[in-house]
Amino acid sequence: MSLGLIPNPQTGKADKNAAAAKETINLLEILKEKTKGNLTKDEEELFDNLLFECRMGYMKEVTKSQGS
Repeated sequence: MSLGLIPNPQTGKADKNAAAAKETINLLEILKEKTKGNLTKDEEELFDNLLFECRMGYMKEVTKSQGS
């Protein structure tokens, strides 16, 4: 949501906030580390895919905004 890819359910607008997106990614990384060894293989893969997609979306938005 912070990347502006989906609308905010409260406002209905797709707002972008790179700082909030980065903070969310950092929190997901911490959560992944804290749950290491306690997840099933499917859950680990889900976490890895989620983090990958979030990081790529973040990089795309940051790169796009720097080119403007």
